[in-house]
Amino acid sequence: MDSTHRIAIYPGTFDPITNGHVDLVHRAIHLFDHLIVAVGQNPEKQPLFDINERVQMVRESLQEFPLVGVEVFSGLLADFARQKSAVAIIRGLRAVSDFEFEFQMALINRRLAAEIETVFLMPNEKYTYLSSTVIKDVARHGGDVSRFVPELVLRTLRQKFGR
Repeated sequence: MDSTHRIAIYPGTFDPITNGHVDLVHRAIHLFDHLIVAVGQNPEKQPLFDINERVQMVRESLQEFPLVGVEVFSGLLADFARQKSAVAIIRGLRAVSDFEFEFQMALINRRLAAEIETVFLMPNEKYTYLSSTVIKDVARHGGDVSRFVPELVLRTLRQKFGR
């Protein structure tokens, strides 16, 4: 790749991917030449879906975006971004409550990899209250999450919860 090819990383657990995540991908691809959605393996988290399920859901949910790749990562995000020659890390801000944590992470990543910028994007306002945790809770209790997740995720949630 030449030096003008601008790569961004959009990291997350994506347990599961939501329409809010898809919206941020849509926004990010207009800013960069290539976007890597980095599905994180974090031993401190207890995801509902294993890494293979999450990667499959993300890949299928983003198949309409040819400039998007999906990869698994573990360890320091700054190291992964540097390995991929990324110029930016994409983070979503839904509400003011997200800002403090995201700001801390951005400052740490800046210390670890000063050449990589953190870019904060806001999703469409109709997704500002969405989180994977809320989606799982609603689905677990039989609520309708069809407006909030891609079709594959909806089917997978129904299978997981026996509905």
